[in-house]
Amino acid sequence: MAKLAAEKDKNLELWWRQAQQKVDQLMARGPELAPHAAKNGEYDGLTLDNWISGFWPGMLWIYYDMTGEEKYRNAAWDFDIRMERLMLEENRFHHDVGFQFLPTSILKHKLTNDIDGKRRGLTAANFLAGRFNLAGQYLRAWNRDMPGWAIIDCLMNLSLLFWAAEESGDPRFSHIAKAHADMALKHMIRPDGSTCHVAVFDPANGEMLEYKGWQGYAPDSCWSRGNAWALYGMANTYRSTGDIRYLHASQRVAHHFIASLPEDMVPPWDFRVPNPESEPRDTSAAAIAASGLLELAALTVPEVGTIYRQAAERILASLSEAYAAFNDAGHEGILHGATGHKPEGVNVNVSLIYGDYYYVESLAKLKGWSHRTF
Repeated sequence: MAKLAAEKDKNLELWWRQAQQKVDQLMARGPELAPHAAKNGEYDGLTLDNWISGFWPGMLWIYYDMTGEEKYRNAAWDFDIRMERLMLEENRFHHDVGFQFLPTSILKHKLTNDIDGKRRGLTAANFLAGRFNLAGQYLRAWNRDMPGWAIIDCLMNLSLLFWAAEESGDPRFSHIAKAHADMALKHMIRPDGSTCHVAVFDPANGEMLEYKGWQGYAPDSCWSRGNAWALYGMANTYRSTGDIRYLHASQRVAHHFIASLPEDMVPPWDFRVPNPESEPRDTSAAAIAASGLLELAALTVPEVGTIYRQAAERILASLSEAYAAFNDAGHEGILHGATGHKPEGVNVNVSLIYGDYYYVESLAKLKGWSHRTF
């Protein structure tokens, strides 16, 4: 047993250092824009109002916290400053401000006590709260001509509202977060733990109208990354509220996710797509689920939590040994084999920055990281 534990620790340290080398490689290029997808070795860049803009600086803040090396702090410092400027000048932000400001301004505030980071986080929380539809009890997704859309991803953004409620002493933030979580319990998480991606409401009266597959295969299928978002998001909601319904929901989704995995623990892009063995995998879904499972393990009694932790460790071992680009010096991403939007044929079998982020976050948790982003 001791020999096995020592081997696990050795592997964890190796993967952590190899991921750090990849972070250093990209940091040396000094990307001004937000890295998103690495197709031919080099990460592209999107403007900082894109939903993925927090993940690269989020990795830098984690490595700063874990190593104390100022180079990571310096490289991460101004991302939220520039994001705020875009919010004031152009404001194409939407429901994903949690993904953007939790790994940047709020994590910066936690680690450095930066008062402007706190202010930006509260501003983002007020913006998100303003998207709440009272009739349907949901946070509106996106800024397109679809005011009745709610998506499963947004469960991860609720952490921004729970943080704001605690930081400001204003319970309206947590009221809105719990209302959206309750909507998801009712309409988006099925009894078997599978999940839909999009629920569409009449924005005027709140009537539930239909489901859409969107990034998943079909309205009644189960997009694997959405399943991972629900697993992790409901675990976070339980941590913030203590409401056992959210814990049970997270566990139900976790059991579905784990039971649906192929032998190598990395899911196809949708669990219910025909012939999943011949479909692209999604390493980003695997990494998100691993971090969520580690969170769930910490929230449950050891006898139960061990199951979730072991599943997370198996996922991370497979990602590290079969999907990581550690031996590919010309590739800036950490994980190969991620799928962005298969129905539209966008970013299939690439590295995605959020897959890399959640992989690093998971390793940090295994190494005893004391802070949390979400």
